[in-house]
Amino acid sequence: MNTSELQKVKQRYNIVGNCDGLNRAIDVALQVAPTDLSVLIVGESGVGKEIIPRIIHDNSPRRREKYFAINCGSIPEGTIDSELFGHEKGSFTGAIGESEGYFGVANKGTIFLDEVGELPLATQARLLRVLETGEYIRVGGQKIMKTDVRIVAATNVNMRKAISEGRFREDLYYRLNTIPIQIPPLRNRGEDIILLFRLFAMQMAEKYHLPKITLTDEARAIMLKYKWPGNVRQLKNITEQMSVLSENRVIDGEAIHKFIPEDAESTQLATLSTGGSHSFESEREILYKILYELRGNVNDLRREMNSLRKQIDATHSASVPSHDASLPSIISSGEDAGIEPSSRAATIVQDAVAEEISEPESLNLEDIGRQMVEKALERNGGNRKKAAKELGISDRTLYRRIKQYGLDK
Repeated sequence: MNTSELQKVKQRYNIVGNCDGLNRAIDVALQVAPTDLSVLIVGESGVGKEIIPRIIHDNSPRRREKYFAINCGSIPEGTIDSELFGHEKGSFTGAIGESEGYFGVANKGTIFLDEVGELPLATQARLLRVLETGEYIRVGGQKIMKTDVRIVAATNVNMRKAISEGRFREDLYYRLNTIPIQIPPLRNRGEDIILLFRLFAMQMAEKYHLPKITLTDEARAIMLKYKWPGNVRQLKNITEQMSVLSENRVIDGEAIHKFIPEDAESTQLATLSTGGSHSFESEREILYKILYELRGNVNDLRREMNSLRKQIDATHSASVPSHDASLPSIISSGEDAGIEPSSRAATIVQDAVAEEISEPESLNLEDIGRQMVEKALERNGGNRKKAAKELGISDRTLYRRIKQYGLDK
């Protein structure tokens, strides 16, 4: 195919890039389009495999018939046979009517099976029969149905490995792989990376009325060296992030490292820094954090009681029971008793406080609490958030106490 014809196809399908591998894939797609041969498109996730079957269908004798793109990995195993081959009324719970399935509806047209490597083995056997004879049986049916469908499949898994592990039928692989088309990963497309970046940056600028972002030479070099494990999809996402979040519209080497890992050989997906927030890698870490915060709540409660006790001692030292000094050790013993630390501590503190004020001469605890809240609010100029922090309690607890003591009037 000459260059002008190739460029027309790229413009029609909004394909950006000039690398040899991409041009070869488009050329093979156009050559095989007039035939009914099965095609297997192989490439990593995010490289844009879905464009090739559309080119094949639109340039085939079936172009006026229906085209269906089906993601085999997104359909539950229990319903995929019904989705593809149809079912009879009453064949399973919920089958209130009969269904033709994709192979029935797409007769004379084209079906694109994306992620074909995710098909269950039983479904693979059905698909093999369709490829060999054009025949299939609906779920729950007995009548043999006929269909004339062109099948184009795509996968991002190592099919040879899947066959050796018994996850994919070898005979089906050879049926699908009549014409193989390999889509190159983005890291092997050279300057196409920069061309795609410019396209995505321009689209963002036009869509959201933003100044267009550009790259310095250093940033360009970093993008060309990065491995792009998410391929074109990842490049688009990162370009959109830069367009929205970058204050400086000229992206230099330092700025680009906020979106791309500094190690050029890294194959990790780029992540956006969230300003110090911690990303847990396991449930165990989350549990550790919860337990740590729970222990902190107990310590805060202990400090609050110590502060309260000191005020009681200063005001009415004669009325404080001598056993009160053991309160901190009693609070901490809740963990050894196999009781929830926070609830155990709260119960012990409540009992201890009740015991302290049970004497006739003891000061009313509500008066002390009101005084503490009043002083904290005065010291913080009425700022409730700061007052709650000083008292070691939550904003909600402080608000409740303010209402209780009538300090909101």
